[in-house]
Amino acid sequence: MTEPIYVVTDIEVDGPWPGPSSMRSFASVAVTAAGDVRGEFQAVLEPLPGAQPNPDTHAWFQTQPQAWAAATRDPRPVPVVLDDYAQWVLSLGADRHFVASPLAFDGGWIDYYLRRFTQYAVCQGPYETDRLFHGPGVCLMSLACGATGGDPATFSVHQLPTEWFGDVPHTHEAIDDARGYANLLVTLLGRRAATAR
Repeated sequence: MTEPIYVVTDIEVDGPWPGPSSMRSFASVAVTAAGDVRGEFQAVLEPLPGAQPNPDTHAWFQTQPQAWAAATRDPRPVPVVLDDYAQWVLSLGADRHFVASPLAFDGGWIDYYLRRFTQYAVCQGPYETDRLFHGPGVCLMSLACGATGGDPATFSVHQLPTEWFGDVPHTHEAIDDARGYANLLVTLLGRRAATAR
Protein backbone atom coordinates (compact mmCIF):
# COMPACT_ATOMS: atom_id res chain seq x y z
CA MET A 1 0.00 0.00 0.00
CA THR A 2 1.42 3.36 -1.01
CA GLU A 3 1.85 6.11 1.55
CA PRO A 4 -0.31 9.20 1.00
CA ILE A 5 1.60 12.36 0.12
CA TYR A 6 -0.13 15.60 1.07
CA VAL A 7 0.72 18.55 -1.18
CA VAL A 8 0.05 21.47 1.15
CA THR A 9 -0.27 24.66 -0.87
CA ASP A 10 -0.51 28.40 -0.30
CA ILE A 11 -1.03 31.13 -2.89
CA GLU A 12 -0.58 34.89 -3.10
CA VAL A 13 -2.90 36.70 -5.50
CA ASP A 14 -3.48 40.31 -6.53
CA GLY A 15 -7.28 40.11 -6.55
CA PRO A 16 -10.26 37.94 -5.64
CA TRP A 17 -10.97 36.34 -9.04
CA PRO A 18 -8.68 34.20 -11.22
CA GLY A 19 -8.59 35.61 -14.74
CA PRO A 20 -9.40 39.27 -14.09
CA SER A 21 -6.56 39.18 -11.55
CA SER A 22 -3.47 37.00 -11.25
CA MET A 23 -1.84 34.52 -8.93
CA ARG A 24 1.52 36.14 -8.30
CA SER A 25 3.18 33.32 -6.37
CA PHE A 26 2.47 29.95 -4.80
CA ALA A 27 4.28 27.26 -2.87
CA SER A 28 3.67 23.63 -1.99
CA VAL A 29 5.18 21.40 0.67
CA ALA A 30 4.87 17.65 0.09
CA VAL A 31 4.57 15.88 3.43
CA THR A 32 3.50 12.53 4.86
CA ALA A 33 1.14 12.10 7.80
CA ALA A 34 4.20 11.37 9.94
CA GLY A 35 5.75 14.72 9.02
CA ASP A 36 8.36 13.50 6.54
CA VAL A 37 8.86 16.34 4.05
CA ARG A 38 9.27 14.84 0.56
CA GLY A 39 9.94 18.11 -1.24
CA GLU A 40 9.02 21.74 -1.74
CA PHE A 41 8.02 23.77 -4.77
CA GLN A 42 7.76 27.54 -4.99
CA ALA A 43 7.39 29.94 -7.88
CA VAL A 44 6.70 33.54 -8.81
CA LEU A 45 4.52 33.91 -11.91
CA GLU A 46 4.12 36.58 -14.54
CA PRO A 47 0.70 38.29 -14.45
CA LEU A 48 -1.95 36.85 -16.75
CA PRO A 49 -2.38 38.67 -20.07
CA GLY A 50 -4.94 41.46 -19.72
CA ALA A 51 -5.30 40.95 -15.97
CA GLN A 52 -5.08 43.80 -13.48
CA PRO A 53 -4.49 43.91 -9.73
CA ASN A 54 -7.61 44.57 -7.72
CA PRO A 55 -7.26 48.04 -6.12
CA ASP A 56 -8.27 46.87 -2.65
CA THR A 57 -5.98 43.83 -2.74
CA HIS A 58 -3.11 45.92 -4.07
CA ALA A 59 -3.65 48.52 -1.35
CA TRP A 60 -3.48 45.78 1.29
CA PHE A 61 -0.23 44.46 -0.16
CA GLN A 62 1.28 47.94 0.18
CA THR A 63 1.01 47.39 3.94
CA GLN A 64 2.99 44.15 3.48
CA PRO A 65 5.99 45.27 1.38
CA GLN A 66 8.12 42.21 2.14
CA ALA A 67 5.32 39.84 1.12
CA TRP A 68 4.63 41.83 -2.07
CA ALA A 69 8.32 41.81 -2.97
CA ALA A 70 8.50 38.04 -2.46
CA ALA A 71 5.35 37.51 -4.57
CA THR A 72 6.58 39.58 -7.52
CA ARG A 73 10.38 39.15 -7.65
CA ASP A 74 11.79 37.53 -10.81
CA PRO A 75 8.52 36.16 -12.24
CA ARG A 76 8.55 33.27 -14.70
CA PRO A 77 6.16 32.52 -17.60
CA VAL A 78 3.00 30.87 -16.31
CA PRO A 79 2.95 27.88 -18.73
CA VAL A 80 6.54 27.01 -17.80
CA VAL A 81 5.81 27.22 -14.08
CA LEU A 82 2.66 25.10 -14.29
CA ASP A 83 4.39 22.43 -16.38
CA ASP A 84 7.25 22.32 -13.88
CA TYR A 85 4.75 22.08 -11.05
CA ALA A 86 2.81 19.23 -12.65
CA GLN A 87 6.00 17.27 -13.26
CA TRP A 88 7.11 17.86 -9.66
CA VAL A 89 3.78 16.65 -8.26
CA LEU A 90 3.84 13.56 -10.49
CA SER A 91 7.32 12.71 -9.18
CA LEU A 92 6.12 12.52 -5.57
CA GLY A 93 4.60 9.05 -5.72
CA ALA A 94 1.33 7.37 -6.58
CA ASP A 95 -0.98 8.61 -3.81
CA ARG A 96 -1.00 12.44 -4.00
CA HIS A 97 -3.55 14.68 -2.27
CA PHE A 98 -3.95 18.44 -2.61
CA VAL A 99 -4.36 20.38 0.65
CA ALA A 100 -5.10 24.08 1.20
CA SER A 101 -6.59 26.41 3.79
CA PRO A 102 -9.23 27.10 2.73
CA LEU A 103 -9.54 24.65 -0.15
CA ALA A 104 -12.29 26.66 -1.87
CA PHE A 105 -10.06 29.72 -2.31
CA ASP A 106 -6.49 28.51 -2.80
CA GLY A 107 -7.65 25.32 -4.49
CA GLY A 108 -9.90 27.26 -6.84
CA TRP A 109 -7.01 29.38 -8.06
CA ILE A 110 -4.66 26.43 -8.52
CA ASP A 111 -7.43 24.52 -10.30
CA TYR A 112 -8.03 27.45 -12.67
CA TYR A 113 -4.35 27.73 -13.55
CA LEU A 114 -3.91 23.98 -13.99
CA ARG A 115 -6.95 23.70 -16.26
CA ARG A 116 -5.90 26.72 -18.31
CA PHE A 117 -2.24 25.82 -18.77
CA THR A 118 -1.99 22.02 -18.35
CA GLN A 119 -4.09 18.90 -18.92
CA TYR A 120 -4.62 18.55 -15.17
CA ALA A 121 -6.76 19.98 -12.38
CA VAL A 122 -7.02 19.85 -8.60
CA CYS A 123 -10.13 17.65 -8.88
CA GLN A 124 -10.55 15.81 -12.17
CA GLY A 125 -13.52 13.95 -13.60
CA PRO A 126 -14.42 10.38 -12.60
CA TYR A 127 -13.36 8.86 -15.91
CA GLU A 128 -9.97 10.55 -16.17
CA THR A 129 -7.12 8.15 -15.57
CA ASP A 130 -4.18 10.57 -15.87
CA ARG A 131 -4.59 12.45 -12.61
CA LEU A 132 -2.36 14.95 -10.88
CA PHE A 133 -4.10 14.54 -7.51
CA HIS A 134 -6.36 11.87 -6.06
CA GLY A 135 -9.63 12.67 -4.35
CA PRO A 136 -11.36 16.05 -4.21
CA GLY A 137 -8.69 17.80 -2.14
CA VAL A 138 -8.46 18.37 1.60
CA CYS A 139 -9.69 21.60 3.19
CA LEU A 140 -7.27 22.12 6.06
CA MET A 141 -9.51 24.77 7.60
CA SER A 142 -12.48 22.38 7.69
CA LEU A 143 -10.33 19.55 9.02
CA ALA A 144 -9.02 21.77 11.82
CA CYS A 145 -12.50 23.04 12.67
CA GLY A 146 -13.87 19.52 12.96
CA ALA A 147 -10.87 18.23 14.88
CA THR A 148 -11.08 20.98 17.49
CA GLY A 149 -14.87 21.27 17.77
CA GLY A 150 -14.86 24.80 16.39
CA ASP A 151 -17.86 26.76 15.17
CA PRO A 152 -17.84 26.51 11.36
CA ALA A 153 -19.39 29.98 11.06
CA THR A 154 -16.55 31.74 12.86
CA PHE A 155 -13.59 29.36 12.88
CA SER A 156 -10.12 30.46 11.76
CA VAL A 157 -7.01 28.32 11.83
CA HIS A 158 -5.18 31.33 13.23
CA GLN A 159 -7.03 30.78 16.51
CA LEU A 160 -4.95 27.63 17.00
CA PRO A 161 -1.70 27.43 19.01
CA THR A 162 1.35 28.63 17.08
CA GLU A 163 3.21 25.45 17.95
CA TRP A 164 0.70 23.50 15.85
CA PHE A 165 2.19 25.37 12.87
CA GLY A 166 5.70 24.42 13.94
CA ASP A 167 6.10 28.01 15.17
CA VAL A 168 6.48 29.09 11.53
CA PRO A 169 5.26 32.71 11.29
CA HIS A 170 2.38 33.41 8.90
CA THR A 171 4.14 36.04 6.78
CA HIS A 172 1.96 36.00 3.63
CA GLU A 173 5.02 34.71 1.79
CA ALA A 174 3.80 31.55 0.08
CA ILE A 175 6.58 29.20 1.16
CA ASP A 176 6.41 30.28 4.81
CA ASP A 177 2.65 29.85 4.93
CA ALA A 178 2.76 26.49 3.12
CA ARG A 179 5.33 25.22 5.63
CA GLY A 180 3.20 26.37 8.54
CA TYR A 181 0.11 24.73 7.09
CA ALA A 182 2.04 21.50 6.44
CA ASN A 183 3.00 21.43 10.11
CA LEU A 184 -0.63 22.05 11.05
CA LEU A 185 -1.79 19.13 8.91
CA VAL A 186 0.75 16.82 10.53
CA THR A 187 -0.34 18.03 13.98
CA LEU A 188 -4.00 17.37 13.23
CA LEU A 189 -3.36 13.93 11.75
CA GLY A 190 -1.18 13.06 14.73
CA ARG A 191 -3.88 14.11 17.19
CA ARG A 192 -6.43 12.02 15.30
CA ALA A 193 -4.16 8.98 15.35
CA ALA A 194 -3.54 9.41 19.08
CA THR A 195 -7.24 9.55 19.93
CA ALA A 196 -7.96 6.51 17.74
CA ARG A 197 -5.65 4.29 19.78
